[in-house]
Amino acid sequence: MAAAAELGDVELISVDSMQVYRGMDIGTAKPSAAERARVPHHLVDLVDPAHDFTVAEFQRAYRDVVADLARRHRRAILVGGTGLYHRAAIDDFEMPGEWPAIRARLEAEAAEGGPEALHARLADTDPDAAAKMEPTNVRRIVRALEVCEGSGRRFSSYGPGLDAYPGTDVVQVGLRWDRAVLATRIERRVALMMEAGLLDEVRGLLAAGWSRTASQALGYKELAAHLDGTCTLDAAVERIIVRTRQFSVRQLRWFGRDPRIRWVDVEDEPVAEALPAVLAAFDS
Repeated sequence: MAAAAELGDVELISVDSMQVYRGMDIGTAKPSAAERARVPHHLVDLVDPAHDFTVAEFQRAYRDVVADLARRHRRAILVGGTGLYHRAAIDDFEMPGEWPAIRARLEAEAAEGGPEALHARLADTDPDAAAKMEPTNVRRIVRALEVCEGSGRRFSSYGPGLDAYPGTDVVQVGLRWDRAVLATRIERRVALMMEAGLLDEVRGLLAAGWSRTASQALGYKELAAHLDGTCTLDAAVERIIVRTRQFSVRQLRWFGRDPRIRWVDVEDEPVAEALPAVLAAFDS
């Protein structure tokens, strides 16, 4: 936001799979009303939590925002760290359709017989896709089989795949923390979210109802388990911290594979330390 405010003609586009949900504010570190008044933010608060928001929907919304900014002669900074959403925006992937009935049947099969049998089926149907998936990754396996069956095309035929990094006009800047410092910051962040009322936020979402996707958000899933009586509050908070640390490692691995990213090693003040690199990107 500091870069957008300094440049003047820049607006922010959130690339976060959970900030799209209304009412999921604290746990997603959503920009405040004051921040949004200072600099326009896009792709925040798009749908209710009961909606099962998809990557394809995000991509369509993203394209609409980019077209609008172009008409108004405004530039954009993409912020956030949902890897697949990021690639869908940066590399404009061809997104396959959705076949909910097929997906539901495959999910039922996975629940009954385990994901390994479905992975073996995928290996017969689309060996290239199967080779890139863990045999225990139910969601990815089901999605691949859903697309194969629903579209009549191999899942791997859609676009160059996540292992390809084509040229792009988008300058990407990544922030890289020391692992120990990041672990401490995560613990402090979780504590602040709890103080801000995250438990009550989750309680309200449970009462209103939420989709499978929304209910998997970090922090929300663990506190929902506590409110369901599955674990104590202390245990839930500890799980949030541990799983957030694990997620940060997966994020670094995901983005670390992308040779197009310019990395900035930050130590204490990420905004101040990364700002020169972001401003330089607009001059390049």
